[in-house]
Amino acid sequence: MCVHVQALQELKGKTEEIPCVVGDEHIWTKDIRYQLSPFNHSHKVARFCYADKEVLNKAIVASLAARREWDLKPIQDRAQILFKAADVISGPKRAEVLAKTMIGQGKTVVQAEIDAAAELIDFFRFNAKYAIELEQQQPLDSDGSTNTMLYRGLEGFVAAVAPFNFTAIGGNLAGTPALMGNVVLWKPSDTAMSASYAVYKILRESGLPPNIIQFVPADGPVFGDTVTASEHLAGINFTGSVPTFKRLWKQVAQNLDRYRNFPRVGGECGGKNFHFVHKSADVRSVATGTIRSAFEYSGQKCSACSRMYVPDSLWPRIKQELLDVQKQLKVGNPVEDFSTFFSAVIDDKSFARIKKWLDHAKSSPNLTVIAGGNCDGSKGYFVEPTIIETKDPQDAIMNEEIFGPVLTVYVYPEDQYKDVLKLIDSTSPYALTGAVFALDKNVVKDAAKILRNAAGNYYVNDKSTGSVVAQQPFGGSRASGTNDKPGGPHYVLRWTSPQVVKETHVPLTEWKYPYMG
Repeated sequence: MCVHVQALQELKGKTEEIPCVVGDEHIWTKDIRYQLSPFNHSHKVARFCYADKEVLNKAIVASLAARREWDLKPIQDRAQILFKAADVISGPKRAEVLAKTMIGQGKTVVQAEIDAAAELIDFFRFNAKYAIELEQQQPLDSDGSTNTMLYRGLEGFVAAVAPFNFTAIGGNLAGTPALMGNVVLWKPSDTAMSASYAVYKILRESGLPPNIIQFVPADGPVFGDTVTASEHLAGINFTGSVPTFKRLWKQVAQNLDRYRNFPRVGGECGGKNFHFVHKSADVRSVATGTIRSAFEYSGQKCSACSRMYVPDSLWPRIKQELLDVQKQLKVGNPVEDFSTFFSAVIDDKSFARIKKWLDHAKSSPNLTVIAGGNCDGSKGYFVEPTIIETKDPQDAIMNEEIFGPVLTVYVYPEDQYKDVLKLIDSTSPYALTGAVFALDKNVVKDAAKILRNAAGNYYVNDKSTGSVVAQQPFGGSRASGTNDKPGGPHYVLRWTSPQVVKETHVPLTEWKYPYMG
């Protein structure tokens, strides 16, 4: 822990200079931006610049020139780079990556450890392992011939568009396609710039050659327009909002005649995640699981619980437990006070959006704020942990993503639980995560059938957050994305274009078939 404190002290009040990196060239454009610390927005954590179209096109050309040689490298050699990077993050660079994630993205020490250390290390190690195992999956041979599957990278380049909320996701979005023989343009999030650049530098120091991953911060629309306009676009690896993903998908469709290949488009877009509680549930487990799911990292996880359905018979006890814990949650500066449960939300745009939802809750006749409900953006973008009760299960607050520490509860008549399960399935356009709390095994079975398509990561008697690489590969469908399951063995296959080679060892000597005799 003392190493982490030292790393935090070294970054105090400092502004890191972060260029665009194309190959080994550090490029500065005139479009200068700043990453601010969410809990102290007077602290400029990083000064960086946006790549313009010229820089992005330069990155594409340089990537394509490096692609063939990189793709021909044995998978063991490429995997070694990720194994090495994982070792570096787990050892000498751990404190730096954690400190940059805490200060730049407002994570507590525990949330930073889970993300920027544990999950990122797991992504690198397991994906490298999965890639080596994939190469061992080979077709059957027959008499006189052998068959080989070559797992080639995609022809062209992959655009990786990363979110702010997990340092590990940025490393995975760029690192995994590169592992599989691809060249990548990585657009890190403006609000995760410092930690992302640290990860990029670790990959380079671990043996990643220049031009394989280009580090190009950019304005979203400029980046999207440029990569989708290139005939060489081979794939988009995306985590972010539904409108942005739809915009990219439409641009790919409009430019389809231009491309040499059909681009792979993979995306993860968030959710409106549910906790369903049956009368047979363990009350303590429900309350503690929901507090953690709804409020850890200010509710800024794609998987955070933001809607909860509770039977009227259990509501008084669950409500009391939630309120008792809510009072104890410390919101503040995660660097100066390690007992902070969560810190500020990421930026002014996020703060303004959440404030609108709090105003809606206070003014709507259907909604009652039973805890929290206030926010203060004067020093940092702080929002209280907020619990709302709704009379209307179809209120907008029950189906739109908020991405903040706001939990809304609908109380239902306990005998109508099957209707409520159908309601959960049909309320929101998303299908990312969800949890069912019930000790009655028949109810668990009923819920699994009715909610079969309501969540890509589905939990029984556990909270909706906290998926672990190789244990719960992550992703959902409907508006939540393409459900490619990063953290699982199939994800690496998404970034390859296999070639099957049949080699015959016996000469063919006769053109006639026997039946023709």
